[in-house]
Amino acid sequence: MNAHLEALAPRLVWQHFRTLCNTPRPSGHEAALVATLEAWADSQGLSHDRDDFGNLRIRKPATPGCESAPGIVLQGHLDMVAQANAGHDHDFTSDPIQTYEKEGWLFADGTTLGADNGLGVAAILAVLEDPELTHGPLEALFTLEEETSMGGALNLAENWLEGSLLLNLDSEDRGQVYIGCAGGADVVVNAQLPITAMQDNEQVISLALTGLKGGHSGMDIDKPLGNANRLLVRVLWALEAFDARLISYHGGTLRNAIPREAFAQIALPADEVDAALAMVETLAHTLKAELGSGDSNMVLKAERVELVDAEPLTRDGSAMLLAALHAAPCGVERMSADVPGVVETSNNLGVLNVESGRFHLCALVRSLHDSATDAMAGRFQALFGLMGARVKVENGYPGWVPNPQSPLLATFNARHAALMGREPEVKVIHAGLECGILGSKYPHLDMISFGPLIRGAHSPDERVEIESVAEFWEMLRDFIETLANSR
Repeated sequence: MNAHLEALAPRLVWQHFRTLCNTPRPSGHEAALVATLEAWADSQGLSHDRDDFGNLRIRKPATPGCESAPGIVLQGHLDMVAQANAGHDHDFTSDPIQTYEKEGWLFADGTTLGADNGLGVAAILAVLEDPELTHGPLEALFTLEEETSMGGALNLAENWLEGSLLLNLDSEDRGQVYIGCAGGADVVVNAQLPITAMQDNEQVISLALTGLKGGHSGMDIDKPLGNANRLLVRVLWALEAFDARLISYHGGTLRNAIPREAFAQIALPADEVDAALAMVETLAHTLKAELGSGDSNMVLKAERVELVDAEPLTRDGSAMLLAALHAAPCGVERMSADVPGVVETSNNLGVLNVESGRFHLCALVRSLHDSATDAMAGRFQALFGLMGARVKVENGYPGWVPNPQSPLLATFNARHAALMGREPEVKVIHAGLECGILGSKYPHLDMISFGPLIRGAHSPDERVEIESVAEFWEMLRDFIETLANSR
């Protein structure tokens, strides 16, 4: 499977990426890949161990003569986001990712590609295998469950890693290096809302909002993209004028992916159905005009359906829920005053479900300031607390405070300028790199993050620029050799 990857350069990196594509690894299902990497390490004569959570470390001794060079921790996460296009039958726990090339980019067929963070992991494995690379002591740290909870980093063993420098290879922009990132937390809301039987004069309308691009809920949150949950809730709120009652709702699948699709069913008086359908058609034009070219393929449809034994929310329960959802924060809350062009605080309404009166919402709050993350989460607690919902804030993780004076950064900038003819752009990212958590556990680490050019992460549009992988590999090899000779 994916044999064409073997023909790409650099061959070592793409060989390992092929293994990752052929080994299913959605979050929480990384065991098969861990076993594969352990067997590979044994074949290479490399030592390996795991901490109590299951994070994997593979070690390689320094090249003779470089034993006194600073130890380097090469870090990436093994899991990938599992997203497929509607109607594309793919089991992420058993099916390999099918890849293809187009106009200099590598894509997956109907699913996420897993270049996030598969190419970082592949590059680390290539470093460990490269017989010609001069290097100091190396530790390869492969964490688990980054995409769902940051669980691997949050539960990483303390006093385990030995290196003093850390290269996180989970960034997605060519010619850039990251020195800071947002922290975040999940806000999980649950409630059991009152339901009643359908009234004799009520009919059911089914609504579907599809065709949005989706994207990464951190890096893409400031782009002109639609959030399917935000948009369909807005439509449902407008339909309140017809005494509509919500029966069911399903939108989004991951809290860290901007939802691309959402579906709902409502009950309303039969004599209001024609007017409601006309309003939906008008709103479809309105929303498309607002989204413009940023998300031009949005489709909003509504149709009459027959439902047996449907139990909508009560009128008051439906109105209360839709009011809360319509008022809930979504998208960019504030831009950074200190880092131009960078989002400071945001929220993604990621997963929203209503079924038989059971309401569930999972939102992801991010901020460069941990205090602002707490404040945004508190707003959710206050808002949904008004309707008696249970609100939990969990899986919180700290941000990575930038250090522009980092010696590691200075060396990277110099080598990038020498190899690429220009210094890299130094960036702070509005996404949850594991560096913030790792730095809290190992405060002595000097860290940077860089990687190849990846676009559309967390969506089936995910792709990586093939040429950028070669540039990334050249920079990584040179940097490791420079550090080995800087003792």
